[in-house]
Amino acid sequence: MRKQVLLLAAVSGMALGGTAHAKAGDPVTIGEGVTLDPIIEGVLRYEAVDQDEIGLDADAVTLGMVAGAELKTGGLSFLAEAEATLAIVDDYNDTIAGNNGYFGAEPYSVVADPETVELNRLQVGYAGKFGSLTLGRQRIVLGISRFVGNVGWRQNEQTFDALRGIVNVGPVKVDATYSISQRTIFGADAGLRTALDGDHVFVNAGVDLRGVAVTGFAYLLDYDAGEPLSIGMSSQTYGAIASGKIPLGTPVALTFVASYAKQSDYKGNTIDYSADYINGELGATVAGVNLLAGYEKLGSDDGVRGISTPMATLHKFNGFADLFLATPNAGLEDYYATVGYAFKGVKALPGLNASVTYHKFESDVGGLDYGEEWDATLGFKLKGYGVTVKYADYDAEDFGTSTKKLWMQVSFAY
Repeated sequence: MRKQVLLLAAVSGMALGGTAHAKAGDPVTIGEGVTLDPIIEGVLRYEAVDQDEIGLDADAVTLGMVAGAELKTGGLSFLAEAEATLAIVDDYNDTIAGNNGYFGAEPYSVVADPETVELNRLQVGYAGKFGSLTLGRQRIVLGISRFVGNVGWRQNEQTFDALRGIVNVGPVKVDATYSISQRTIFGADAGLRTALDGDHVFVNAGVDLRGVAVTGFAYLLDYDAGEPLSIGMSSQTYGAIASGKIPLGTPVALTFVASYAKQSDYKGNTIDYSADYINGELGATVAGVNLLAGYEKLGSDDGVRGISTPMATLHKFNGFADLFLATPNAGLEDYYATVGYAFKGVKALPGLNASVTYHKFESDVGGLDYGEEWDATLGFKLKGYGVTVKYADYDAEDFGTSTKKLWMQVSFAY
């Protein structure tokens, strides 16, 4: 990881040398029943990638900024928001041909944060007693974002051109969306990858009773036939997820998640397949220590095709090193365990927390041992800024290349 120490020092100095700032506050009243809520957010990040086996590495210092405002009157709202990413140090493959002076493959590992300036959200909405309706370019995060999310970890957010309605009646919630475009993380200069158009339907219907939430879902992704980058991505997924707490009394608290889904080809997809998705987690908190053990299966149809999740916030799942952003045709089984702790009473570093996660990756069919990964995180507040440090170490066996990644970032919001 070239220049690692110097760049870490640079990021720390730039981010922490300033004065404390106000937290994102309440909207400003500008008239009778009319409020304006400014949106100003930013992330300054250093990311290093080391892939010695293929002779590649990367160093990136990027600044992501979001600016906009939301106007509200009664139940009506109007929101406009732009975002931009600046590469301060650009020794990385941003995936965009021609950026950084390279017109072919850039001689660096990938850091998917290309420089860009674009419209992130532009939406009109109404919220009332029984729900809400939103039309326009908007952020959509469904559930834990396993199938539909905003890819919030990257500097450029994924949003959707869509109509979304939410209805709440007692403990029942129905959330339905029709989307015509997926605005990707690759930005305004990514050509065909800037947006993937289609006719997509997302439906979640759930109930929350006595601390247990159960949600059924249907995700129908129908990408346009003329989209060369989305060939084979159209799918229909039907499933359910349950989560909640198991009361055992103090000092132990147990939580659980159980999910199952079935996915198959849909509409114009010429790949005939059907595969299962399974996820189970059991968590416990003992004396302030958070423990979690889980299993996730993205199944395969006899090696023809694995479960596809092209709209998910993929960095949250299957290791921070991002080796499994696309499911292998042989499928993926991920056995994982996490130990975390939130440190209370550290006045100099409020919100101090740390965690370590281990992943063991195998194929669903074919008996392949893909590899294993260790991930670690550290987070805290300093002078009002959020500081995050992350590390990932993927040791490849039958899939990909061994990869180490390090992140240090500082975030702020006004």
